[in-house]
Amino acid sequence: MIPFSLLRCCLPKGNLYVPRRSVHLMRALIPSHTDPNIARHVSPAEGLKLEEVDVPQVREDKVLVRVRAIAINRADILQRKGLYPPPPGVTQIPGLECAGEIAKIGPSCKRGFKEGDSVMAILPGGGYADYCVVDESNLIHIPSKFSFEEAAAIPEVWITAFQLLYWIVKAQANEYVLIHAGASGVGLAAIQLASKCLNGHVIATAGSQRKLEACIHFGAKQAFNYKEQDLSVSDNVRNVAIDGVHVILDCVGASMWNENVKSLREDGRWVLYGTLGGAKLRECNLATLLGKRLSFYTTTLRGRTREYKTNLVKDFEKKILPRLVDGTCVPVIDKVFDGVSNVAEAHAYVEANANIGKVVVKWTHC
Repeated sequence: MIPFSLLRCCLPKGNLYVPRRSVHLMRALIPSHTDPNIARHVSPAEGLKLEEVDVPQVREDKVLVRVRAIAINRADILQRKGLYPPPPGVTQIPGLECAGEIAKIGPSCKRGFKEGDSVMAILPGGGYADYCVVDESNLIHIPSKFSFEEAAAIPEVWITAFQLLYWIVKAQANEYVLIHAGASGVGLAAIQLASKCLNGHVIATAGSQRKLEACIHFGAKQAFNYKEQDLSVSDNVRNVAIDGVHVILDCVGASMWNENVKSLREDGRWVLYGTLGGAKLRECNLATLLGKRLSFYTTTLRGRTREYKTNLVKDFEKKILPRLVDGTCVPVIDKVFDGVSNVAEAHAYVEANANIGKVVVKWTHC
């Protein structure tokens, strides 16, 4: 067996976060020609510990991908803290998206992928690894214009944003769309999809002037700092969309509940896909939703069925990937961390809300 190494999050006291249980961040350790038994260990005081496991086996219509880059997602941080466990049967290794090269193809694969192809993938987990096993239907060829780092910033956030706008709320041309956390990875993808692909009028919220400028740059008509405005979010929204917005993409949750209700017009659609602002409501007047005939949806992508993801990825490839290739839309990367030893630093950077767009880790192999 080729040695495989594993990074476990072991953060010292006094850091910003302390995991409730051990979470495995994996990387394969490829033997060098001079020392086939080489292993690297990072001191727990530095936040990581390397351990060895076997390279995953490929069966049926699965593909083994040699990872070259990963992107950090909020779900990874929540999982590290023990707050977002993977679905039943899914590896405990974090990582919802990656880019790399096909190392091996299962015997039942039929989509024409070849060993050595450059691919990006959406994953239920397992991306923090030198090698990960991917359903063939969840792979996308990397267009030649994109590096591995750029490609790693696409699958999870762009497919999520596509799902929200095209599959869940079914946004239409010329509609007003309110996007919370507009400078996040999903937020900036959704802003571009709504404004440039659907010709919608986007209003975004964010927490700093720098982030507001990014929202405007990538297509928002207006952007408001929810922390500092004299007016409430709903008052600001109504100054732009007098009757209210048609659609809300909400990853905030409880803290924005009342403002969202006030911001929507009659027959508006509202999708909740995160609870960064809390999951429990102190008060909720359902009569208000009923009176305005609001449609309220919730969704996650990670736990969706294989069939659902297969069809979603196929639809994304058809409708959105060409817009990324021709430059209508662009993946936004805030920072690239170089090397596996910087995974914990990348987590801390995202957790500090410092990023605009995606944070990527270049996955180094020995």
